[in-house]
Amino acid sequence: MIEIINLCKSFGSVVAVDGLSITIRKGELFGLLGPNGAGKTTAVRNICGLLRADAGSVQIAGKPPTDLSVRKKIGLAPQNLALYMDLSAEENLTFLARLYGLSGSRLRQRTDWCLDFAGLQPRRRDRVKTYSGGMQRRLNLAAALMHDPSILVLDEPTVGVDTQSRTAILESILTLRDRGCTILYTTHYMEEAQRLCDRVGIMDHGKLLALDTVGELIQAHGGKALIVLERGGNEERLTTDDPLDALSQLDWEDRPERLRIEPASLESVFLNLTGRGLRD
Repeated sequence: MIEIINLCKSFGSVVAVDGLSITIRKGELFGLLGPNGAGKTTAVRNICGLLRADAGSVQIAGKPPTDLSVRKKIGLAPQNLALYMDLSAEENLTFLARLYGLSGSRLRQRTDWCLDFAGLQPRRRDRVKTYSGGMQRRLNLAAALMHDPSILVLDEPTVGVDTQSRTAILESILTLRDRGCTILYTTHYMEEAQRLCDRVGIMDHGKLLALDTVGELIQAHGGKALIVLERGGNEERLTTDDPLDALSQLDWEDRPERLRIEPASLESVFLNLTGRGLRD
């Protein structure tokens, strides 16, 4: 559905995307991960036809993203909210839908469906500036769905939201995937990607470092599991490839007060590939 071939984009001397190549299958929920400045948002803007690449290409269902027939298939929920704060939720959705040519009963039907989907029906006529951050994020997602796109691009869709709204957004995304929507998902939250994504690509400094299913990435790059024991006020930390075997080798006569196992995860994959240094 989406084919990115040797994509390159620079801003002056800064190389934002450097030879990125990814193929996203129809109906797949694909996660694109990376630290701040990795090039994710620039890649998303190229994929949606909002930026012109310096080199390489993007094909959406065999056509460039600037093709009008392709743009009608794409729904974009950008990281920066694409909403008018002085308009109501209903007015925002109506305005955006009319840009795609919706009118009459179809417009009313899609507005009702999207407001229900986002859980905003009771507040449909309230100004968006009165909404909580989570409600605004849900409306941002609803706005991307008004024209019933077959491809959905979500750039950090859960930034700054409360736990309830994050849970609602994630469940909504899974529902869309189950209905056959192709989804490109960027996030800083590793647990979200591990829960949601069929496959994950990890990029840094504009380059793709690894791409596979979550399980295969953990096996290849996750490192060892960690066992933490507390005995007599002291903490023991053991790293191992086989936690069960390591536990069987321990001296259980001196029983620990606490024990926990931290298996390798997508977060450990991410840190092993991109490093642990702070990014601003």
